[in-house]
Amino acid sequence: MKAMILAAGRGERMRPLTDTTAKALLAPLGKPLIEYQIEALVRAGMRDIVINLAWLGEQIRSRVGQGEQYGANIVYSDEGHAALETGGGILKALPLLGEGPFWVVNADVYTEFEFSTPRLADGVLAHLVMVPNPDHNGSGDFALVGGRIVPDETPAFTFSGLSVMRPELLRHAGTGIFPLAPVLTAAALKDQVTGELFTGTWLDVGTLQRYRQLEKLPDQ
Repeated sequence: MKAMILAAGRGERMRPLTDTTAKALLAPLGKPLIEYQIEALVRAGMRDIVINLAWLGEQIRSRVGQGEQYGANIVYSDEGHAALETGGGILKALPLLGEGPFWVVNADVYTEFEFSTPRLADGVLAHLVMVPNPDHNGSGDFALVGGRIVPDETPAFTFSGLSVMRPELLRHAGTGIFPLAPVLTAAALKDQVTGELFTGTWLDVGTLQRYRQLEKLPDQ
């Protein structure tokens, strides 16, 4: 099973740190965030990894290389200067990801979630890892009912940025620059998205405040 790490974001809410350092390479605990994702995927047996690049992408390519030091085989999907957002970025990378389901992981998430190789049931296009709502997303994103993702219901949980997808989810979803959330919502309304709730360590390191919060965690 292959995996994709989303690392093309500009990191506007983490400036000025991201003016000179790619967001995925920020190291609040002494190690770049993206390396936690690579190591966790490799531990779970997923060694073929695609990383998308945009802002300061060459820094990531220089640091990570082809992945030998992690026991991985890493290739890159270069989006140029302007990132294609989550949906557009995954769509562009599909030729590198093959025909089977693949994991998609946000590079700027810190978590102790243990990856696996889930089997998606027939007709299911995506499987989302959900988490209890953090303070910055109190209303949540999607409800989880009987293992299915349901939009516009309560109580809702927060999408963790960790998911398994089939290529079919994106192939007819749009072109160019577009976000992933509407694609997931449309598929969920057709009962094509499953989910699970993870209650362990998870933090979206998307702002300076949350970056500082992660810095204060006990030594890992």
